[in-house]
Amino acid sequence: MENWILDIMEQFGYIGVFLLICLENVFPPIPSEVILTFGGFMTHSTELTVLGVTVAATIGSVAGAIILYGIGRILDVNRLEKIIEKYGHILRVKVEDIEKADQWFRKYGYWTVLFCRMIPLIRSLISIPAGMSKMNFPLFLLFTTIGTVIWNTILVSLGAKVGENWESIVHYMDIYSNIVYVLLAIIALLVVLYFARRFFKPKQ
Repeated sequence: MENWILDIMEQFGYIGVFLLICLENVFPPIPSEVILTFGGFMTHSTELTVLGVTVAATIGSVAGAIILYGIGRILDVNRLEKIIEKYGHILRVKVEDIEKADQWFRKYGYWTVLFCRMIPLIRSLISIPAGMSKMNFPLFLLFTTIGTVIWNTILVSLGAKVGENWESIVHYMDIYSNIVYVLLAIIALLVVLYFARRFFKPKQ
């Protein structure tokens, strides 16, 4: 996949960066670390600039986030609540649980979006619950853009700084990503155990 990504960036420049980052947001397995750090490296051998790559990547990232936000709006919390009303008893999940989660996201969602834009995998998917909670769209764009600019600027600048050694940045980012994935797996396991305990808990 990396060779395919690099070929597109070499052939299409800023447009390639935009398209790849947009896809990366919609399909998280595509590694933004490769796109951004290689984009930074390309500023040494092409007419691309750090600012230009960062702007193209940011526009692409925000475009992808808008798509996922729209998917979240389509899913809608109310539709999720109807599903829970019908099937929630299987996992002992109540509509009240969904309402509490929605209220929490409405209260802290903006800062959650901001910080999650700098966490692998979650940085893309966070746009879906934002849409489901009907987060104020202009504010969603603002916090998404701020978090995205920080992430993109750091990786593009690092790629430009290390030059031909840009793959070393990807290596360290892989380590960071793996740590995040392990933490997410632990959280997911704890959630499963929580609902399992509720499911098997004897009814009073």
